Amino acid sequence: MTQYLLAIDQGTTSSRAIVFNASGNSVATAQREFHQYFPGDGRIEHDAREIWNSTLAVCREALQESGVSASELAAIGIANQRETTVIWDRKTGEPIHQAIVWQDRRTASVCAKLKADGHENTVIERTGLLIDPYFSATKIAWILDYVEEARARAEAGELAFGTVDSWLLWNLTGGRCHRTDATNASRTALFNIHQQQWDDELLALFRIPSTLLPEVLDSAADFGVAEAHWLGAPVPVAGIAGDQHAALVGQACFEPGMAKSTYGTGCFVMLNTGDKALRSENRLLTTMAYRLNGKPCYAMEGSIFVAGAAMQWLRDGLRLIGHAGESSAYATEVGVDNPVYLVPAFTGLGAPHWDPHARGAIMGLTRDTGIGEIVTAGLQSVCYQTKDLIRAILNDGGSVQELRVDGGMVVNDWLVQFLADILNVPVDRPRVTETAALGVAYLAGLQTGVYQSLEEIARLWERERRFEPVMRPALREKLYAGWLDSVERVCNN
Repeated sequence: MTQYLLAIDQGTTSSRAIVFNASGNSVATAQREFHQYFPGDGRIEHDAREIWNSTLAVCREALQESGVSASELAAIGIANQRETTVIWDRKTGEPIHQAIVWQDRRTASVCAKLKADGHENTVIERTGLLIDPYFSATKIAWILDYVEEARARAEAGELAFGTVDSWLLWNLTGGRCHRTDATNASRTALFNIHQQQWDDELLALFRIPSTLLPEVLDSAADFGVAEAHWLGAPVPVAGIAGDQHAALVGQACFEPGMAKSTYGTGCFVMLNTGDKALRSENRLLTTMAYRLNGKPCYAMEGSIFVAGAAMQWLRDGLRLIGHAGESSAYATEVGVDNPVYLVPAFTGLGAPHWDPHARGAIMGLTRDTGIGEIVTAGLQSVCYQTKDLIRAILNDGGSVQELRVDGGMVVNDWLVQFLADILNVPVDRPRVTETAALGVAYLAGLQTGVYQSLEEIARLWERERRFEPVMRPALREKLYAGWLDSVERVCNN
C-alpha cells in the first residue's frame, strides 16, 4: 500500500505543500508567499484565485522535488488559515469579492451592535465563540450586503461560501464537492458545537442563507477526489482541519490537559479538554479540537492576531532587519531585560482583551533606543501575549504543566528560551515544527489506513529540545508588569 501523504498548509502569508512518508518525516517542501491587500484601516484581503494558484503550484513543486508521483500518494490533507471568508459563483467558480482575511476588522461596528442588543451570550453558548469581526459570520454578511445582487443570488442558491479549505477542495474536485470539516465550521460563529450542525437561529441572526453553506464532515473523512489533471493522477482528499486544530493533532496532544502553541502569522494556544466543551470565564474560546468517527473532541483556545506578522512588519514595513533570522542576534546583544515594549495591535487585540479598536504602539522609547531594542521587543511581544493566554487558562481552572510549540518562529532558540522563562513552564520543541501540515497528513492517513489509531500517531511524536525556565522570579514579574502597563495604554475597553 502506498505510504506517502501530501499535506497542503495554506496560511495567511504563504501557501506550502509538504510530502510526508508514513513515519511523519518530510520528504520535500515547497512554499510561495502571496500578496496581502490592505484597502483601509483594519482591512485585510486576499485574492482567492491567487490562493488557489499558489497552492496548486506548491503541490506540483513538492511532488516534483520528492520524486513521488501523484499515483503513489495515499491521500491529500488540507490545513488552512481559519475564518478567512470566500464567496464564489457555483457555476463559474469565480469569487464575487476578494477573500476577507481572519484579521480583518471591518465589521467591528456590526459586532458592537449585536453585543449591545444582547446576542453575545447566545453565540457563546452555541458556538463557544465571542461576537467579534474575527469570525466568518459578519464577514459573509458584509459581502452579501456590499456586492450588488449578492444577497438575492445567495438566497437563490447561486453562490457558495467557504473558508479556505472549502475553496481549495472545490477547485481540486472541479466543483463537485462543497464540504468542510467540523473544526473549520466551528470558527464561523454559525455552527452549534454541541449539536454538531449549522444553527438556524444563528443563521437568522447574522442574516445568512443556509444555501451558501458547505456540508460538514469529520476531520478525517472522504471529502472528495482531486481531479487527475491537477497533479497527474486522481488523489483522495481525506483530511481537513483548520491550521491550529491540525497543529494540535501534529503535536499529538490527544489527552485532556495537553497544550500546544503555534507561532505563525498569529499565535494560538490550544488546550485539549476532551469530550467536555468548557466555557471560559476569561474570554478564551471554546472550540473543536477535532472530530473523528462522529465524536467531537473539544479545546480551549486563545488567539493572538499578530506574532510572526510583527517580525514581518519590522522587516518589510520599518526595514529594520533584512530577514527574520537577524532578530536572534539583536536579541542576544540586547538581553532579556529590555525596557522597550512593542504592542502589535495592528488589527486590534485578540484574547483575552478582544479590543478591535486597539492599535499598535512602541512604549519605553528613550534617546538611546536602537534597532536592537525594537527588534527584541517584537520577539518578546509574542511571549508576553502567550503569557496573557496561559494566565487566562489558569484563571479558568486549567493547568499547563508543559507547552509544545511549533510554527516558523520557534526555530529561534532565544525566543523559545524567553518564552519558557516568562511562562515559567518547560517548553518542548518537536523534531518536526511544521505541525499543521503534519497534522492533516496524519488525519488523511488515518482515513486511508496508513495509520490505524491516534495512539500509533502519538508514538511518532519526537521532542527535539526542551527549554527549562531559568529566569529569576523578580525579573519575570517586572518585565510582565511592564507589558501589562503597555497593553492597558493601547486598549479602548
